Amino acid sequence: MSGIRSYHAGLAAEESVALYYSRSGRAVCARRWRGQSGEIDLIARDGAEVIFIEVKQSSTHARAAEHLTERQMRRVYNAATEFLAGEPNGLSTDVRFDIALVDGSGQIEVLENAYAA
Repeated sequence: MSGIRSYHAGLAAEESVALYYSRSGRAVCARRWRGQSGEIDLIARDGAEVIFIEVKQSSTHARAAEHLTERQMRRVYNAATEFLAGEPNGLSTDVRFDIALVDGSGQIEVLENAYAA
């Protein structure tokens, strides 16, 4: 997939995932949030809990999952720490790290609390 096509496929995947979370009653409060440590694709809220979401898109869910590296997970974790500094409860805020996999047909598979596994 060419760079520009891949970029737009990624944007479409993020939009689909944001809609998925919104429809399930979890408000998306940030898209492509950028801190000094890096970027978080989506940030949602489920009551007092903050959900940090990494979106991966590929032809299959398995291939999408292969695109997530340990380095990216650290980057998201570090950026999440920066984000939480601005929350009323700071680092004591309830959080979850999800990975949203989007396949070539647009089907979404969410791995909730994926970083705890």
